[in-house]
Amino acid sequence: MVDYDLLVPYGWTEAVATEYLPLVDDLVPARIVRMDRSECDVVTPHGPARAACPRDITGLCTGDWVGLDAERTVRQLLPRRSAIMRSSVSGRSVAQVLATNVDTVLICSAADGDVDLGRIERMLALAWESNAQPVVVLTKADAAEYLPLDEVRAIAPGATVVAVSAAAAVGLDVLTAVLSGTVALIGPSGAGKSTLANALLGAEVFATNAVRAVDGKGRHTTVHRELRPLPGGGTLIDTPGLRGIGLYDAADGIGKTFSDIESLAADCRFTDCVHETEPGCAVQAGLADGTITERRLTSYRKLARENEWMASRTDKRLAAERERVWRDINKQQRKSYRERGRR
Repeated sequence: MVDYDLLVPYGWTEAVATEYLPLVDDLVPARIVRMDRSECDVVTPHGPARAACPRDITGLCTGDWVGLDAERTVRQLLPRRSAIMRSSVSGRSVAQVLATNVDTVLICSAADGDVDLGRIERMLALAWESNAQPVVVLTKADAAEYLPLDEVRAIAPGATVVAVSAAAAVGLDVLTAVLSGTVALIGPSGAGKSTLANALLGAEVFATNAVRAVDGKGRHTTVHRELRPLPGGGTLIDTPGLRGIGLYDAADGIGKTFSDIESLAADCRFTDCVHETEPGCAVQAGLADGTITERRLTSYRKLARENEWMASRTDKRLAAERERVWRDINKQQRKSYRERGRR
């Protein structure tokens, strides 16, 4: 009989067992804790192991639950409860998965410099779209001249906003209290993600570097996404710094991030209002009375346009792929007819 106790620190629960065990049949359930190109580190009911990743199972990511055969080869990717995705850095209309089966997303922004509200809104859209709960973390609070907590809370409806200092052990108890399940850290290089991860883990697990003094930018210290068990329960995934945060099919995430604007838009006189010069526009009225700011409305429009553009590119790519498949089918049919005629 398989003992699943070794999986519990890595997120195995009764709910996970109920969902996954009927799917794996004669395979062994395991969770990916780190991905390489053709292999991955996993944790199994028998302990940590190194597993092979065949080419026919693509897109595996840290946080995935999989089924392994007796040779420790991944044979099945189990359904994901959530996935943090951005558009590919290559510019192609495909998604890059950053982490999967995440329950809480920590959006990290360094408070000892200029806190970029637009970047936080972008990461909030990413987090909400993933089906996880976002928490905005202003790091390096001990070195900040001013903590813009009220400004950040105003742009993060539905999300908890906390200020912490991992180095000075300030605010970590408040942050720990709102963590649940698998926690993923996202943010730019230099935001203090690895330092915060080490503080939450209670050990120097991930390498850290100081930001460059000349421009205040960070250097990549985390190069792999890696999952570790948290001492108080749950798991943590540290991710490399994000330079570009392109949205991918994030309409719902944008809606939740800008729920204040979308709530106003529901009261516009015209259902196709674009919130510019139309009479009876509730969004423009909210702008006039200070309910929303021009910066926030501009950010909303920018992300919505970007998402629509990416969606149109995705639709064209899928249409092109379907056309290619049908061309191949027709080509094979014509070849078959010619060969039949010769016989």
